Order: sequence, then structure tokens, then C-alpha cells
Amino acid sequence: MPGDAAPIDFTGLIRDGGLVVCGQATAEPVTLTETLVTQAAHLPPFCMMVGPLFSETFSTCAPNVSFQSYGVIGNARRLAKAGRLEVIPSNYSAFCADFAARRHRADVVLVQLAEAADGRLSASLSNDYVIDAARGARLVIAEINPDAPFTFGAEWPADVPIHMRVAARRVPVELPSTPLDDVSRQIAAHAASLIADGSTLQFGVGRVPDAILSSLSHARNLGIHSGLINDAVVDLIERGAVTNADKGIDAGITVTNQVIGTQRLYRFVHQNRAVAVRPTSYTHGQNVLARINRLVAINSALQVGLDGAVNSETLNGVAIGAIGGQLDFVRGANASNGGRAIIALPATASDGTSRIVVNVETVTTPRADVDAIVTEWGVAELRSCGLAERARRMIAIAAPEHRDALAASVHHRK
Repeated sequence: MPGDAAPIDFTGLIRDGGLVVCGQATAEPVTLTETLVTQAAHLPPFCMMVGPLFSETFSTCAPNVSFQSYGVIGNARRLAKAGRLEVIPSNYSAFCADFAARRHRADVVLVQLAEAADGRLSASLSNDYVIDAARGARLVIAEINPDAPFTFGAEWPADVPIHMRVAARRVPVELPSTPLDDVSRQIAAHAASLIADGSTLQFGVGRVPDAILSSLSHARNLGIHSGLINDAVVDLIERGAVTNADKGIDAGITVTNQVIGTQRLYRFVHQNRAVAVRPTSYTHGQNVLARINRLVAINSALQVGLDGAVNSETLNGVAIGAIGGQLDFVRGANASNGGRAIIALPATASDGTSRIVVNVETVTTPRADVDAIVTEWGVAELRSCGLAERARRMIAIAAPEHRDALAASVHHRK
């Protein structure tokens, strides 16, 4: 509260050159991170390892703090734009595994936890790399948040010590759904044609995946096995579209790695045994994904090339996205019986340039792994197609004003 003493004094706790890992996205322990930012100028230089940022915590931070992440998501773009964020180009599954293998070594871990009436602790909104980071850290500081939901699957392991506990002064970070627009609805209509009853869905954050989910309320016996869930999942469950009955594994259970939404979602998952917040090794593991029936991976992109290669990381040499779990789930969907890997994106960027390009500048998903590309202009089915046919199909779903230039580029290369 304003005027109250700081909940913790980081003097002597942060060491010169140490790596401080904090919970990502809605699992950010905001009481701790806000306090650390306030005190940072009086501490020795250190590095913060962050994931997606949906709070304003790091909008201003002392220059002796550097930042690392596996991508540029949410407000992390401000840090990247200011040249303060080093991106580690890694699949999300590998990034998390690197903490377990001690290739990333945290000195201090800041984590938000929920506490049950019997004293059990849960990592609540995210079961990612933080637990493995804490297992090898010198110091683990937990923010106990009474407003954080207690989730099953994310129970804090008894063998990982909590060295200090702080009472939360903030409710968990929320991320409301982005309002839909005509383009996202048109993309959703095309994508929905690829999603059969009984499919199991994976999806990310943003307007396009939200639009696709909102278009599926008529579907039957859908399942969820995803890197995240949001408020739209609650809608689908309450409308009876999601039953998790036909997944082949985890019958009746919505499986996720992170919970990203509003208090409505947090209330829904609290002590709900029909939702499991599982570790990345399970949610993104290829041996797990291949066992799921009709896994449909829905991911986005910044660009797609005429050969089908997908770029979700950079534009004009500047990092503005992430590899994330895209390739994990594309390959998992390709290995799933009846699975589909959908890359969905608007055909044009906000400045009017085409997002269907001759060649992408960074390859996130290789052309060999691509399945279906969807824009508001239709679906390009690319699996098993040669390069010439791929180019024709990609040009057909580009914005009409860019098709001639794209076709001319193909002709010029012949």
C-alpha cells in the first residue's frame, strides 16, 4: 500500500552479475517484482530472466538491470525496442529443459504461489521453468497470493525449498481477450473448416486464436491440450463444446501449461480437478503430443514465405516475436493421428505491407513441417506440395493488391 514499508529489502540478497528469474505472464509475482524495480538502482548489476510481460512493472527500470527472454511478447517489446532485452532463440520446451539440466542457472527465483487451507502450495497460473530454476537456485522468494487460484498439476514440490515468504499486495495480473474484428472473424471461419468434432486444440494468445475459439461453440467433443488456456476456454466448456472425451489421453481433463486470462478464468480453475496445469515436459513433449487424437495446433506468424516457411520472430532484423511452442506443437500435431498444424495470420500488416512474402527473413517453422496456412482470403494446404504449387496456393491467400507482385517474383526466379 502507498506509504507502507517495502515488503522486502533486496539489499544483500541480489549479487553482482546474478541471474534473477521471475514468474512469467500472469504468474509474475508483482509485489516482488515492483519492489525489486524500485530498489534496483541501489543494488549491484544483475540480469532478469523474464517471459511474456503483461504488467507495467518493467516499463521503467534502472540501467544496471539487463534482461533476457526466450522471446518478445507483450510488454517485453518495450524492453526490446530500448535495446535492453537479449533474446535466447530456443523452442519453449528446450528453454524450460535447459533449467532442469542447469544450462541456465538461476541465482535468485521470485515466484507467485497459491496456498491451500492445509498449507499445500501451488505454482497456480504457470507450471513452466520456474520450479526447475528454483531447484538449483541459491535463494527462492515466494509471494503468497490469496487471490491466485490453487491449481492441480502445479503443486510445489516438497524437495524445492522456499527460503523467504512475502504476502502479496496485488491481485494476479490479468489479460482480457482482445476485441475481435472483421479480419480475425474471416480467418476464424476458414480455420474452423479444418477443425473436426473430437479435435484436441492447442492455441496461443491474441485476436486470431480468440476468434477461432469463439467460432467453435457449435463443435462437439473438443479437447484442450495447450501451452495456455484463456477465458474463451471457459465459454467452450460451459457451452458443452469442450468435453475432453475423445483426446485419447487425459479423458475429461483440460491440460495446459499456463493460465492467462481474467478473474473469471482464475475462479474457474481454482481447485478444479477437471483442469491440470502440467509441466512443459508434458504439455510440449513430443512423446505426449503424438498420443493425442486429432491434435490441432493453431499458431500465428509475422510472415509466411511462398515456400511455406514461417517467421514468428523478427521483422527488418528486429526481434518482435518468439519461437515459443510453435514448432513443438506443429511437429506434435503432424505426429498426431488425424492432427492438423494451422498457421493463421492476416494477409497484410498494419502498414499495408504483405505478410505473405517471397522469402521470410527468419525461419521459425521450416517449410518441411508446414501443413495449412490460413488468412482472411482462404486456406493454403501445403502438405506434400512441391514448391511451384506451394507458391500458387500461397499467392491465392495473399491480399489481392499484392498478388501480382508475388507472382512476378516467382516468374522472375524461373
